[in-house]
Amino acid sequence: MDRLVPISFAVDSRPTHGHFSTSAPAMTDRNRTLDVFRGATVALMILVNNPGSWASLYPPLAHATWHGWTLTDLVFPFFLFAVGNAIALTPTRTASNTQFWKRWTRRTLLIFGIGLLLNVWPFVKWGADGGLQFKEFETLRIMGVLQRIALCWACAALIVRSGGVRAAWFCSAFLLIGYWWACVAFAHGVDPYSLEGFFGTTLDRVLLGESHLYRGEGVPFDPEGLASTAPAIAQVLLGYAVGHFLLQRQQAKSLVRDLLLIAIVAAAVGSFAHELMPINKKLWTSSYALLTTGLATLSIAVLLQCLDRWRWQHLFIEPLLRGCEAFGRNALLIFALTGLVPRTLALIRFEESTDLAGNPQYVTLLSRLHREFFAPLSADPRLGSFLFAVVTLLVYWLVAEWLHRRRWYFKA
Repeated sequence: MDRLVPISFAVDSRPTHGHFSTSAPAMTDRNRTLDVFRGATVALMILVNNPGSWASLYPPLAHATWHGWTLTDLVFPFFLFAVGNAIALTPTRTASNTQFWKRWTRRTLLIFGIGLLLNVWPFVKWGADGGLQFKEFETLRIMGVLQRIALCWACAALIVRSGGVRAAWFCSAFLLIGYWWACVAFAHGVDPYSLEGFFGTTLDRVLLGESHLYRGEGVPFDPEGLASTAPAIAQVLLGYAVGHFLLQRQQAKSLVRDLLLIAIVAAAVGSFAHELMPINKKLWTSSYALLTTGLATLSIAVLLQCLDRWRWQHLFIEPLLRGCEAFGRNALLIFALTGLVPRTLALIRFEESTDLAGNPQYVTLLSRLHREFFAPLSADPRLGSFLFAVVTLLVYWLVAEWLHRRRWYFKA
């Protein structure tokens, strides 16, 4: 019997009817495919987010500087696509109003709240005087990855409940085209897709406050801002539409071929649209949403062919598939741990030297582990940094696999 612990994520691929299910529903190959797809995305996220050194990365494991995309830039949109798939597998339209609104409110607030917790955790930081001091909430970043997931899921769930798959197609087209128009119509300066010209930053500064925006680009700019959440909602809706199509045609022999056709069309339109609206993850441009939707659909089609038609799960790759499934069944918990654990361990530091002014210089525990055990393994610093990420991935896999074996699945 699955033990469903009520503190987690709303993208379990199996339908449930009611608040929580305590029975173990049959796991079909196609349900497992979605778990494997989502879990592989989580695994890739862990790999790219935990290098030994951010200064030593293989090019595919680093985000595109601005326009363009890399393997790393597929992680977030693939996960949103999986969120949409899961909406197709849950009773969003058939649930009673009481059930729906209770679940909708709980999931939205829980996921958004965990995102805020990750932004402020561990509540303290090392001050210039060498002592711990509380973080200032006046500069707390409001948005983030989980916050965007919460908003996208909430909006998509409302649209699907109101109008089903037709509303999903219509609203996704409206959001993608409308976002492209807004970027051009409200641009600052000549280039609407530059850091300075993007209209969404002005919106975020007005609604969220400049002090609550991300500053990783050197200026107040949030890659998970409010304006660029619109095409991300479209990505979830497209994931729902593809999931709905899969369910409606799950017995069709042409299913994989049809999914491949959808993938090719979406990726081609996104690629051609690059000329009008550059593919850009940080702005979540419409071309980027379409391209990554196509690539995600392609991945689902390939997994379906391998798991359902060729039955590869019975071969030597079963441990790999089970590992991905373990990640997929506890996606939010693992995601939260990958944020909480490094931030906590960053408080552990060691004094190594002093600068010219006599001020002590520190190194964190994780940096020291990388430098002492992984960096010496190769003359290429990128390999040591990558191996550190691989070991980190294995550690989190052990946690996910332990939960999976005990059939503990954390759900909202």
